[in-house]
Amino acid sequence: MFEEFKPLDRCQDEELIRLFREGVTEAFGVLVRRYHRELFGYLERYLGDRAAAEDVFQNTFLQVYQKLDQYQAERPFRPWLYTVATHQAIDAMRRAGRRPSVSLDVWREQGPNGQWVSLTSMVQSAAPDPSDSLDEAERRQWVRASVAALPEKLRMTLILAYYQGLRYQEIAEVLGIPVGTVKSRLHAALVRLQRMWSNRVGDMGGSR
Repeated sequence: MFEEFKPLDRCQDEELIRLFREGVTEAFGVLVRRYHRELFGYLERYLGDRAAAEDVFQNTFLQVYQKLDQYQAERPFRPWLYTVATHQAIDAMRRAGRRPSVSLDVWREQGPNGQWVSLTSMVQSAAPDPSDSLDEAERRQWVRASVAALPEKLRMTLILAYYQGLRYQEIAEVLGIPVGTVKSRLHAALVRLQRMWSNRVGDMGGSR
């Protein structure tokens, strides 16, 4: 068969899972290596702790290994993997009694001309800016703290969209919600952040 001569690292995720189910044990290791950097980065930034991210990463692939019989071959693997990882991360945060600390100086394509803008810029653009006295590090710190203060559903949707760059449909699969709900949550999250920024700018202006 073709798969016998095709290098494993050239196989699609779904092919690797099928091969693993058929007894090609090396296929699972290829999956782990393929997603190590991407998924570990997501977990580290969401959890704000490298050691915790390592534990959750390992638990995620342990769960994937144990639940491969539940994986539906017609589904893309990446959103399913993020679903498992997200649940593992949320459980870890709840057990530790902590909230995530996320770096959100990230970029996303937006607008008819395909320009790229940062989340920080999107939040700040909603208000006049007498905040020039704030340096960039202070602004980013404010955005991180504000995102961490969002309700969990809004925060998680925002992270998946603006840090991981998942498409609406993929986020919907990860979180188990309709695409329309993904869009409404993103809109609600940005509105809240922009309102908080406007209030901060107003407070700064009034204190002068």
